Amino acid sequence: MLKEQKEFARRRKQFLRMVGVGNIAVIASASIMQRNSDVEFPFRQNSDFFYLSGFDEPESVIVFLPGREQGEYVLFCREFDETMALWVGASAGLEGAAEDFAVDDAFPIDDIDDILPGLLEDKERLYFPMGAQPEFDKQLMDWSQQVRGRSRAGVSAPAEFISSDHLLHEMRLIKSAQEIKHMKKAAKISVAAHKRAMQFTEAGVNEYQIDAEIKHHFMSNGAKSEAYPAIVGGGLNGCVLHYTQNNAKLNDGDLLLIDAGCEWENYASDITRTFPVNGVFSDEQKALYQLVLDAQYAAIEQVQPGNHWNDPHDATVKVLTKGLVKLGLLKGRVPTLIKNEAYKPYYMHRTGHWLGMDVHDVGDYKIDKQWRLLEPGMVLTVEPGLYIQPNAKEVDKKWRGIGIRIEDDVLVTKKGHEVLTDGAPKEVKDIESLMEKARVA
Repeated sequence: MLKEQKEFARRRKQFLRMVGVGNIAVIASASIMQRNSDVEFPFRQNSDFFYLSGFDEPESVIVFLPGREQGEYVLFCREFDETMALWVGASAGLEGAAEDFAVDDAFPIDDIDDILPGLLEDKERLYFPMGAQPEFDKQLMDWSQQVRGRSRAGVSAPAEFISSDHLLHEMRLIKSAQEIKHMKKAAKISVAAHKRAMQFTEAGVNEYQIDAEIKHHFMSNGAKSEAYPAIVGGGLNGCVLHYTQNNAKLNDGDLLLIDAGCEWENYASDITRTFPVNGVFSDEQKALYQLVLDAQYAAIEQVQPGNHWNDPHDATVKVLTKGLVKLGLLKGRVPTLIKNEAYKPYYMHRTGHWLGMDVHDVGDYKIDKQWRLLEPGMVLTVEPGLYIQPNAKEVDKKWRGIGIRIEDDVLVTKKGHEVLTDGAPKEVKDIESLMEKARVA
């Protein structure tokens, strides 16, 4: 716990320095979301809020006041309530906030209307996550207007409203050693879950049963939640990019595409594997699968410090287009086909995204309209795919209805890269061997 608090303190110190003396930054927690009647969705803290505080309660607001003599880090939160502790569990309260989360001042959230306007007085700039929580944005405007109404008393309100996203998200983009440790743990649990799914899969099983096996492994190993709703798509469902119904029976001869990852200590993993329901790839499935795998290897090789964000995608497109021509799904010269984006009916998405506290994590992909360079500490997914739709009449019937995606989480290191999820089998022989062993057992 002490090590974690040092990490949060280091982040706050950096953020305070970027906000600057004479300015203020305000960030609200996530809100409780109602599921129905008096039942709530499981609470998940706002990532920016947690990144700076480690405080995992709703109805909270953190305030940063660089240079304030009485303390630069202020938290508004719920007071400890014995009755609520009995019904839903104890909250930190004001004392717990000070003792366990190193805040300089803790105030009751119910008093925020009385206290926060005073903290805004004579500040030049107000930083906050603009647009993320419109209702809270309005509260900040109202509090600022209150301060502005006292201008005749010599009090000034912030003259500039600036999004805190750029400052915070650039920080979050480069992962610390502690963050990488959490992501490796999430990856390890998710890898094992994918292996379990492969061993459990056979014809006649339902997609939701595979989904249940994955969730069971996550929670049995301490990962209390998924990083995102799992995609478990058999057969034609594997051609639907964001398929989440997960309610169809698996058929002999089909492929099964699973896109699933857990969250560990608020950090995500994101893995996709595609494999045959019966444990053996058909010739057509194997040909397309090997093409996607070759494209992924080529893309991962481009994850190097100094390369730019789009290099992995360019490598993917080149390999896939060349392979599609070789297999007869495309006709023409490869450079011309790439220029005309002839591959897009079969590969319509990007090759990856940032990964971190959010599964599609924060951070700009371009700087000054140019693809940004990769740096050590960045983590991204590499996930090429091919999706031959069942109605793709322009290709031979034998290819139709095959959907394949292979995805790994890749850390940019000082000398190259590290694949955090490489324990999940993806070579044809390794997948078939694992599934065969499960059947023999």
